[in-house]
Amino acid sequence: MVKVYYDEDVTTNYLKDKVVAVIGYGSQGKAQAQNLRDSGIKVIVGLRPGGSSWNLAKQDGFEVLEISEASKKADIIHILIPDMVQPEIYKNEIHPYMGEGKTLGFSHGFNIHYGLIVPPSNVDVFMVAPKSPGSKVRETYLNGFGTPALIAVHQDYTGKCEALALEFAKALGCTKAGVIKTTFKDETESDLIGEQCVLVGGVMELIKKGFEVLVEEGYPPELAYFEACNELKLIVDLIYEGGLTKMLSTVSETARFGGLLMGSKIVDDHVKENMRMTAKKVKDGSFTKTWLEEYKSGRKNLQKWLEETQKHSLETTGKVIRKMSGLEK
Repeated sequence: MVKVYYDEDVTTNYLKDKVVAVIGYGSQGKAQAQNLRDSGIKVIVGLRPGGSSWNLAKQDGFEVLEISEASKKADIIHILIPDMVQPEIYKNEIHPYMGEGKTLGFSHGFNIHYGLIVPPSNVDVFMVAPKSPGSKVRETYLNGFGTPALIAVHQDYTGKCEALALEFAKALGCTKAGVIKTTFKDETESDLIGEQCVLVGGVMELIKKGFEVLVEEGYPPELAYFEACNELKLIVDLIYEGGLTKMLSTVSETARFGGLLMGSKIVDDHVKENMRMTAKKVKDGSFTKTWLEEYKSGRKNLQKWLEETQKHSLETTGKVIRKMSGLEK
């Protein structure tokens, strides 16, 4: 069983006199910086000058510095910029200021696990990963609760790193919901496998192919969109609220029988084997190698795939349905 921590399990106070530099002010950066500050932590924000995030963070009342200056000033440097820009920023603007006993923080283990960032041996390295978009991290905090999170320790130089990570998670509000102890490896690999097999790749292709089959069988695209895509949110909401059991108990008996009869015949063991192949590529590093090559070559394949998706009839039909639903103008 995994270890789960709550507010009462956080018994130290190492964060009290620390300065935390949040590097990045996107969805997670903004939410985490604000939650930390509202929990009484001294927070500065490190950004590249001149961007919209710089002005936004200033408007929100933060001391905003260039990343190198924030890294020099802080005791804890918490990196919340996109995965693929982290190594260069770390090398040029953070690593020179990673003095003995400092702490490096992450909310995703990608660059540490795959060795793209290698911290010095005399610093602590932890991960606190809220399992929710930044907007929800902030919303639940303001409502007096929090979002579940993962914590992990990659390097414990001071002997206090896990305690510090737990304090950090508590300051974000996460220990009110529950914090699960994991490793950088498990967080990174499970995240990538889940995205590719289910959350992004799997769901997207299931929707597209369901839509295509309905249209090819002669049904209007608008009707196909409702059945293959639009109503998916209703089903996912039910699963989110109470698992598969609540969803099955809520849909019609016909839908329940048909789904249980045919679901495993559609998403069958062949699909599961494809998922295992995907997992293998994540675990052996070949996915990361492919992604690094794609990124360094200008992301031409990614751009092509995005354009193909935008042109798919599912998307053009979806614009009509979303206008009908008041979701788009």
